[in-house]
Amino acid sequence: MNWTGNYPEIRVVLLYSIVTLRYSTVIRFFVSFTYPGVAYLTGLPVQGEPVVGLERRDYYDDIVELLGPEFVVGRRRPIRSILLGSLSEAVGLRGRRRGPLESLDEFCTGVRGALDLGDRSEERSIRIFVSYLLGQLLFATQSSQMNCKFVLLLRDLERAGRYAWGAAMLGHLFSLLPSSSQHSQSTGGFTPFLQIWGYTRFPMGRRTLAEGRQTMVPLMTRWEVAPDPKVTDRRAGDVRVALDHYPHEQVVWTPYAGEADASHPAVAAGRPLFDCHLLLLCLRTCEVLYLELVVRTLGWH
Repeated sequence: MNWTGNYPEIRVVLLYSIVTLRYSTVIRFFVSFTYPGVAYLTGLPVQGEPVVGLERRDYYDDIVELLGPEFVVGRRRPIRSILLGSLSEAVGLRGRRRGPLESLDEFCTGVRGALDLGDRSEERSIRIFVSYLLGQLLFATQSSQMNCKFVLLLRDLERAGRYAWGAAMLGHLFSLLPSSSQHSQSTGGFTPFLQIWGYTRFPMGRRTLAEGRQTMVPLMTRWEVAPDPKVTDRRAGDVRVALDHYPHEQVVWTPYAGEADASHPAVAAGRPLFDCHLLLLCLRTCEVLYLELVVRTLGWH
């Protein structure tokens, strides 16, 4: 057993339909992408130090030291979480949404114009941005707060680059799937990963590759991320039925064929783990990934 911790517009109906399939279908659907998909699509390291964090009763002093006193102003101790709104404001993204006719460059220019670093040090600014990335994207929940343990992992920025963030992201995502049901219209986790993974496997409802990005890595960067002004009128139930009866011969079973390891550092580093049992660690979450379950689920006996 190996121990390891280590965008795009969301098409809500398709994504919601995928995560609310009956449990047996969820197992068949999600377990199959496992590690290779994380490494190829996101470029996040899947091998490295586990993302486990440190348990404290109060993180007040840590937040003041690592992010700044503005993140604890007006809050009572003990502090165990950070308000995501304060992180959004600090990186210039509070209230900002990319418009349907706005290019990515235009959007980024607007964000940079609204960003005010003040007298923050470079290291503190990096910690704030990475904290925003972790809380709003990689480890998103349906809460408006982020666990302070993630911030402690950013104390040593050089060491932070050695954590298995990809494994932690997948473990966090797996842990939230059972809470998704036909009575819930949202889910946590890094949902853009699910969307692009679906694009690579199922032609149904996917967008086209962005012009000029056919060789970019990681693979998620090859897809256009501009918001689509058109809204689909397909009902979630219809999409679930379509997925249940999706023709086997139309599924792309080897979406990464032709991709060289040399172009994907996370894949090259993580390949020794692709045929192993794994424990996906993310703070207090531990999800088991059994190779045999993947093999038997896909019929590869």
